[in-house]
Amino acid sequence: MNVLLAVPVVVPLLGAAAALLMRRAPRLQQAVAVTALAAVVVDTALLLRATADGTVLTSQAGAWEAPFGVTVVADPLAALLLAVSAVVLLVVQLYAIGQDIAGLSRAMPQVFHPIYLVLTAGVCLSFLAGDLFNLFVGFEVMLTASYALITQAPTRARVRASMIYTVVSLTSSILFLTGIALVYGLTGTVNLADIAVKLGGAPEELRMVLALLFLVVFGIKAALVPMHFWLPDSYPVAITRISAIFAALLTKVAVYAIIRSQTLLFGRDDISAVLLCIAIATMLVGIFGALVQDDLNRLMSFALVSHIGFMIFGLGLNSVSGMAGVVVYLVHHIVVQASLFLVNGLIRQYAGHSSLRAMRGLNTVSPVLAVYFFLPAMSLAGLPPMSGFIAKVALFQAGVGAGGWLVYAAIAAGVATSLLTVMAVFRVWVRGFWGTPMPDMVEARERLKRGAHLGGLRFMAAMTGVMVAAGLTVAAAAGPLSDLAFVAAHDLVNGTSYIEAVLGEGAR
Repeated sequence: MNVLLAVPVVVPLLGAAAALLMRRAPRLQQAVAVTALAAVVVDTALLLRATADGTVLTSQAGAWEAPFGVTVVADPLAALLLAVSAVVLLVVQLYAIGQDIAGLSRAMPQVFHPIYLVLTAGVCLSFLAGDLFNLFVGFEVMLTASYALITQAPTRARVRASMIYTVVSLTSSILFLTGIALVYGLTGTVNLADIAVKLGGAPEELRMVLALLFLVVFGIKAALVPMHFWLPDSYPVAITRISAIFAALLTKVAVYAIIRSQTLLFGRDDISAVLLCIAIATMLVGIFGALVQDDLNRLMSFALVSHIGFMIFGLGLNSVSGMAGVVVYLVHHIVVQASLFLVNGLIRQYAGHSSLRAMRGLNTVSPVLAVYFFLPAMSLAGLPPMSGFIAKVALFQAGVGAGGWLVYAAIAAGVATSLLTVMAVFRVWVRGFWGTPMPDMVEARERLKRGAHLGGLRFMAAMTGVMVAAGLTVAAAAGPLSDLAFVAAHDLVNGTSYIEAVLGEGAR
């Protein structure tokens, strides 16, 4: 077994067990949790370095030959998303520790850290899974942990949100199992590379039905329109640390699964009208929903839905340049969403709520907070020279190169969504940051300065700053990131290197 491929799953699970045993020693528990995630960050960085030239690393658990047994695979896309996710998971965990030190959270840290590490293992397994069954297991591990995390510090709203989240996720899981059964019945295997080879001889109509089924399964988890309704009701009510990691990662894991299934299993050479129509609907419905929200977290949740549409647009082009744009957009969106939700958590410390109607003058109360919000918000809107601008330009250039009225309609929807995102962000800025501060916000600032919260609050702000700086780094490293994205895109569109790495040369 390749150790680099085992660490992202095994170490968080061992760390979760150790953290659970140390629940009566909070500082030791935090140290174990941070050490486990730091090990994952180092490991995924090494994985990224090993695959950056297009190499595909594989490993067979239990020494079974593929397509039998458990296959674990890291290609450039999986390694890149693993590395970015590991950094985000570590920073959010440190933010959570700062929140606990400040006593500003009602979550139980002795429960939070073990479950958070289990969530980490689920995310990593989903990216590394080389067969459908283990992809299902990765999703279930991730979702089981998320069921527990979303009800941390339970309230009536959180319990209601967790019920919606659970019912929707179980529905998706049942459909996923149905899809696995159908694919196994048709091909006799669940190994992704083996399925890709054997599905090539299946009737085109049957392939299309299976492709749509898996698009629905992962589309529910990714919150594609019209399967998005659960997300704005679930993510905003969770505590900050949880909503940040949910917004940054969970939907992206689902987008990754859509990319993997629609390219490797159901790859096609022409433009996908279905994906482009879904992309247009997701972009527009999401951003129109964001424009009418008064709650900051709900506004950002609808914006999250909207910008998933950009990734589906690039996938629908079925070209190397379009796929490269999707890879850049994934990295940008993970970091920006985590930044914005962490900033929202800091805003709640001063305002005590997230309602824009009762918020004013944050710029005066905390100028640093204003900068922290401004930078990722501009990146989300796609203004130059931020990472969002670079990702959108890459997607639009790929669209112009592909041509066709539906592609141009999707580009127009993307431009309109970007302009409407600017309006949504500007509305938050005008209502929340401009003007004379609300008296209760000034009192909150003085109380935080005087109280025992200051050290923990500064640590939370520092971690938020690290995440914002990570977003700027993505923009500064656009050149190397684009090169890596094209390597990943070539592998995705071609698929041969993935199949031959798992099954051996000449398998296709």
